[in-house]
Amino acid sequence: MASDIRQTERFAFTLNGREVTFEGDPSMPLLWFLRDTLALTGTKFGCGVAMCGACTVHVDGAATRSCVLPVDAVRGMSVTTIEGVADTAVGRAVQEAWVDLNVVQCGYCQSGQIMSASALLSDKHAPTDADIDAAMSGNICRCATYLRIKAAIHQAAKALG
Repeated sequence: MASDIRQTERFAFTLNGREVTFEGDPSMPLLWFLRDTLALTGTKFGCGVAMCGACTVHVDGAATRSCVLPVDAVRGMSVTTIEGVADTAVGRAVQEAWVDLNVVQCGYCQSGQIMSASALLSDKHAPTDADIDAAMSGNICRCATYLRIKAAIHQAAKALG
């Protein structure tokens, strides 16, 4: 007879610049902990298999799909969500460009788009179109605002100088 007892662990990580404590099943997807436990609903559930990018967060600065990442994987690390990305110069520049160029249509995917764009600009200060295409390829926009997204990334890069 298989056991249905789930493991419970307690550990800390940094979330949007503040230490948080997780207590529960360490295999829980990070997305569930963010949305269901901490009520940080800016990070969206899209596909649940890391294919659409709606759940993108930064883990130690890298764009990461939180729907398939066990919360145990961020133990002792730094996580930034859409709620915290504006605390960085890059995140502010990206969000300002998004507004200036009216990127958002329905908006569902945009938190993931902004998180991927911010990670790109943190690594490459003057990305080419090919760099942008590569970095954003895992983010799907049903409204097809891809041209405005690319223009906003270029504008944010210029603003960051």
